[in-house]
Amino acid sequence: MEQFVEDSNLGDWKVIGSGGFGQIYKARHHQWGFDVAIKLLLQGEGTEKDLLHEIKMMRQATSPYVMAVRGVFKGRTPSGRSIQLGVVMELMERGSLASLQEALRGPPPWPLVFRLAHQVALGMNFLHSLPRPVLHQDLKPQNVLLDDSLNAKLTDFGLARISRSVTLGSMDEPLGGTVNYMPPEAFDASYEPTRAFDIYSYGILLWSSVTGKQPYEHAETKIVMRRVLLGDRPKLADIKGDAAGLTGLMKRCWDHKPEQRPKALECTTDTEKLFKMHKHVLNDAVHEVLKKLDQRIGKSMAVDPISVQRSDLMTYSHGLSLDTNPLTVDTNTVNGYLKLSNRMVTCVKEKQPYPDHPERDEN
Repeated sequence: MEQFVEDSNLGDWKVIGSGGFGQIYKARHHQWGFDVAIKLLLQGEGTEKDLLHEIKMMRQATSPYVMAVRGVFKGRTPSGRSIQLGVVMELMERGSLASLQEALRGPPPWPLVFRLAHQVALGMNFLHSLPRPVLHQDLKPQNVLLDDSLNAKLTDFGLARISRSVTLGSMDEPLGGTVNYMPPEAFDASYEPTRAFDIYSYGILLWSSVTGKQPYEHAETKIVMRRVLLGDRPKLADIKGDAAGLTGLMKRCWDHKPEQRPKALECTTDTEKLFKMHKHVLNDAVHEVLKKLDQRIGKSMAVDPISVQRSDLMTYSHGLSLDTNPLTVDTNTVNGYLKLSNRMVTCVKEKQPYPDHPERDEN
């Protein structure tokens, strides 16, 4: 498949959201015959070189649990005057885990929670197991996208690291990622990311999945950083229902000491056991969730079809919007200011397979 996708091959452009790295569009590829998502990048020095490197890394990721990259966009949007660069990816019509939580006003049914937890672990383990292991470094509900059957795929591993834009926030805060999902060691200026970074984020993501909430939702960034460094974590009391198996795993994942956290493969093993226990009722749970989502869309269309059409375009980046509020911009920031990462996709270069756990060398 060609590496560059030109604007002449695309039509029916529609804005479906914004991320910390730029605008997100839905468009029809005339030659391929299906819709794609195009994530444009903010302009900056070295962007094209960084993007090509990113695409090379992301094309390794051919897994059912990781978003597929179709190519590189280089051209003009219908409203643009200058040449822009972007990533062409598959389109996920059901939005993200974050948008699902918002639509349901809480967590999904338990069988679906366990499947999502397992699929995210599988995606993370796949990235960590590549010949040149890739770290995601921004695991959170917004980066877990859902297909028509609510299966999960990881996205944005590395995309938030391409932009070379100016940071408008305080320079003493960490670049990239999302603070509420970042491990305490990442707040050290000399920190070099390891797999344990993603494992910690996964633990926080599990908590969000079973509660339907965002961690430290109303706390200021600096307070979150300070409290996490002191050992604070999201409240287990917020978990309602039988999540005993996941509770134990999330606590191991967000351990203060990186070397005490499990490997991604261990996470897949634990979540697979839990998923199999609930698999027999999974289809009913998925059916009920999809039914609720479609019913809410139908009700909204009866009230304001124009607003629904606008909100439905948000399904890729922000997921299924069931309200008629104006377009919301997710800046993918670590605080209230626009803060864009300048990190490249992180590959682990190592003499042994698991630098976080030298005692667990399996070779």
